[in-house]
Amino acid sequence: MTKIDIHIARRLLGGYLALIGGLIVFFIVLHYVEYIDDFLDRGAETRDVFLLYYPNYVPEIIHLVSPLAFFISAIYLTGRLAQNLQISTLQTCGVSLYRILVPYIVVGLLVTGVMFWFNGWVVPITNRVRIQFEQDYTKDASGRMDRSNIHRQNSPGSILSVGFFDEVRATATTVSLHTFDDERRLIKRIDAIRMYWVDSTSTWHFVDPVVRTFSIGGIESRRVLEALDTVLTIFPRDLARTEGDMEEMTIDEGRQYIDELRRSGADRIGIPLVLYYSKFSYPFANLILVILGVPLSSVRRRGGQAVLLGIGMFIAFAYLSLVKIIEPFGYTGSLSPAMASWLPHVVFVLIAAIILWRVRK
Repeated sequence: MTKIDIHIARRLLGGYLALIGGLIVFFIVLHYVEYIDDFLDRGAETRDVFLLYYPNYVPEIIHLVSPLAFFISAIYLTGRLAQNLQISTLQTCGVSLYRILVPYIVVGLLVTGVMFWFNGWVVPITNRVRIQFEQDYTKDASGRMDRSNIHRQNSPGSILSVGFFDEVRATATTVSLHTFDDERRLIKRIDAIRMYWVDSTSTWHFVDPVVRTFSIGGIESRRVLEALDTVLTIFPRDLARTEGDMEEMTIDEGRQYIDELRRSGADRIGIPLVLYYSKFSYPFANLILVILGVPLSSVRRRGGQAVLLGIGMFIAFAYLSLVKIIEPFGYTGSLSPAMASWLPHVVFVLIAAIILWRVRK
């Protein structure tokens, strides 16, 4: 890279980090002003709010605002270069806009790669602390979905169904364990009013189980027991997961959860699938917006930077709004979850390509 490339990359990255820092402060102040009454009413200590909750909230803020901050940094820097006639001078000397775009793309790829790792493995871990704190100390926290009507595959040919799971007590109610043969015929079923986890032996304890076995001829034998201890490949943490917890799962955990849902034959898994695919697609918003922003701001405009920033903010919010508008279509199955996750990004890639093609090279 030339000195000009390094200069552009350094200023672009510096502006991005400065905007990230400013937006973090803005969001924390705004959030604290809104929720200070909840924190006080529910007994949250100020020390925990600022040393536990907000440090774990910062990664989620970075995840949300990174594309916006990178886009604003790109259009501000490019706009300054255009207003000072530096881009025109370079183009007059034979340097095309495509060549000027190189350091932006290099930094964009770097930020996209870092945010992919950050969103996929760091943010879910901090979200667990943040969401639990919100459950305890805010009134309008997005409550966890009830752990009800849960289906998990214990092993090939063995499905566990649970009516409700109490995560705190590690206790499940209305339990059925179905076992099938290779031809998918039901050969055994265990029903119990309750089962709970025994940590010392790593087993599940069934209370008042009824064990039914079925022969090929359809003959049923039935045994009523007082209790039954059994080893399953399913642990309490597996039953505690729901589609609403995807934001607390790393990419590896999310993939495992999706596989479990598919193996168990669960339907209506659009929400976790969209949220899972978004872990891959959303980081690319950083790269796409910078490719869109450079040609958009490379031409001098009346009104200078203020007009340019206004246009940039409108485009960025239109982009992020489109993401949120299309996602519900993936939840309901109107679009495939993968398409719902990637379509907004594809649309803006096409818009960026059109703008780049029409602008002066």
